[in-house]
Amino acid sequence: MAADPHGHAEPAPLTAAQVAHVARLARLEVAPEAVERYRGQLAAVLAHIARIDALDVAGVEPMAHPFESHNRLDDDVPEAPLAIEAVLMNAPAVEGRYLAVPKVLAEES
Repeated sequence: MAADPHGHAEPAPLTAAQVAHVARLARLEVAPEAVERYRGQLAAVLAHIARIDALDVAGVEPMAHPFESHNRLDDDVPEAPLAIEAVLMNAPAVEGRYLAVPKVLAEES
């Protein structure tokens, strides 16, 4: 790996084939003339990630959020369920007393 002017290691340059492969994995249709532009952009992103990866984070505690936060949860108190009419009132599609949703699985033949 080469180093940038700040001494950070940079990843090897990407090939057009690698960019096309990443686009295929992401299910993106990329015009051949755009591959070169994306090659530079993706290389810049990877270089930035390499700089972050090079940071010494020994002793730094992992965190999920930069600020301390607390969940405010109410007690679970049983309540009467909503009436079926109230539930179906705002549904986009209804079949009888049921919510209508599109099929997602093909029927076996």
